[in-house]
Amino acid sequence: MGKDLDINFKIQNYIKDLSKKLHPVQSEIISYNESLGDIKRMQIAISQCYFLELITKISKAKKILEIGTFTGLSTLSMALGLPEDGMIIALDKNSETNTKAKKFFKKAEQDKKIKTIINPALDTLNELKKENLIFDIIFIDADKENYKYYYNKSFDLLKKGGLMIIDNVLWHGEVADEKNNEKFTNIIRDFNTFVKNDERTEQIILPLGDGFTICNKL
Repeated sequence: MGKDLDINFKIQNYIKDLSKKLHPVQSEIISYNESLGDIKRMQIAISQCYFLELITKISKAKKILEIGTFTGLSTLSMALGLPEDGMIIALDKNSETNTKAKKFFKKAEQDKKIKTIINPALDTLNELKKENLIFDIIFIDADKENYKYYYNKSFDLLKKGGLMIIDNVLWHGEVADEKNNEKFTNIIRDFNTFVKNDERTEQIILPLGDGFTICNKL
């Protein structure tokens, strides 16, 4: 039986060299995040940038909801895959990083596709539900304690056949270490089990970056 490849830095660079080139502003965001110290870990991986842009294109998505924006790398990646009349509603609670993200969106000439909302995401999800908005893709990459709540509250906002994508589900590989009972490791483990048992979707975990769960709403 075949097995997954162990992706080291040399293979990562090989993939990067032979993949579609990043947009210059994507590269600029990555460089900027390097200056931020430890919180740069909140950025998605380059492989995830490629994936989000491609899945947006091939799914012909027009409306995307993002929960957790940081400095805008994931947002911009999806925006680049949207048609000109597409729209992303991006939720975050940090006005400082959001201001920086909006500057990147404008520089990449993608700002007309992106609406940012600074507010606790759970509150905003309630408002979006009242507006009867429906999305083709929902991307979750925010505070891990609320993952299950974000998933449940946004589920009704996702169209049938739509995709729910969740980041950090492998949690640096620690979820597979039975001896690791660190708080956030257990939170992610519990969330992964919850999603696995959700009969409203079919799902797969992809070992991209820190792990993507892709759910198809049945």
